Amino acid sequence: MNLKMRRLSRKKALSLVKELDAFPKVSESYVETSASGGTVSLIAFSAMALLAVFEFFVYQDTWMKYEYAVDKDFSSKLRINVDITVAMTCQHVGADILDLAETMITSNGLQYEPVIFDLSPQQRAWQRTLHLIQSRLREEHALQEVLYKALLRGAPTALPPREDDPTEPLNACRIHGHVYVNKVAGNLHITVGKPIYHPQGHAHIAAFVSHELYNFSHRIDHLSFGEVIPGIINPLDGTEKITFNNNQMFQYFLTVVPTRLNTYKISASTHQFSVTERERAINHAAGSHGVSGIFVKYDTSSLMVTVSEQHMPLWQFLVRLCGIVGGIFSTTGNAFFFFFFKGMIHGFVGFCFDIVCCRFRLGAYRPREDAQPHNQMNNVSNHLTPLLAEDAPNE
Repeated sequence: MNLKMRRLSRKKALSLVKELDAFPKVSESYVETSASGGTVSLIAFSAMALLAVFEFFVYQDTWMKYEYAVDKDFSSKLRINVDITVAMTCQHVGADILDLAETMITSNGLQYEPVIFDLSPQQRAWQRTLHLIQSRLREEHALQEVLYKALLRGAPTALPPREDDPTEPLNACRIHGHVYVNKVAGNLHITVGKPIYHPQGHAHIAAFVSHELYNFSHRIDHLSFGEVIPGIINPLDGTEKITFNNNQMFQYFLTVVPTRLNTYKISASTHQFSVTERERAINHAAGSHGVSGIFVKYDTSSLMVTVSEQHMPLWQFLVRLCGIVGGIFSTTGNAFFFFFFKGMIHGFVGFCFDIVCCRFRLGAYRPREDAQPHNQMNNVSNHLTPLLAEDAPNE
């Protein structure tokens, strides 16, 4: 009897210590193995692995950051890169640049090369591809970031040379090269006659060229400002204009923005520009005055854009990864992180398992012959235990 009383006293002491413990304990149901718990664990770990892989792909990706500032560099020169083919012979056409300060830039940096105006099949295929890229760039501006990331690799952005040896006469003139101008508004002229300079302005010697020879159908294979960077596609690249009127004026109005490009592949100073174009026939009798030719009028912006390629830092990737793991654990109700609450998914899956097992009498719901006597004995012992505990001190 004394041994029994000691055991009961020890149980009371242990229960009293547990009641005095202020820290919550994990419920016994949390450590029980079940089919629903295993299913939720598999789903949770699969989701964590899948989201972690996706997050790693995001971590590897980069994006472009645009910053705007005032361009304080007014003293440097602006480089203009030209590659234009005009459907006239080189002795009948001339190019020059006149800026806002009435400073004439001679065409010493430009070369005149007799060529055939019609493109070869390979060149025509290249031009169609370039037109397709230009149309997509106008619709999806985000594709420009893809081009920035793919600089210095991929297909060349210059017109490829002819693959055949034509026997046709050279009926066109390719004007290509680069010149340096002041960073002020200016105008690039391509018109009839060679340019000459005089104190009162500039002029073109066109008196000896017949009007029947005028043909300003042209193709702009490349026109850019600043440093030439392979991979950048400018708005006028691949532009082709065909006219059947001898006296035709083509005008392009450009707004040039200085751009500093910093990527993981290249760091360079270039220029972006937007363009508005216009063309009209010159007919003095109808009141449409002007000079036949191609005129590219440009103006520089006072703002400078810095385009930098950014990458997610490692600490941010680790924080996002911890957020994925913690969020899935909190949703599935893992007992290691949350002591008081079961997860919504865990409870719902367990409820569905109970319904299915009860309906088909599976697992713990399967009927047994000796279940009733065994349960009765357990009930009797459960009723006798508190009675012994209460009567023990009286004995």
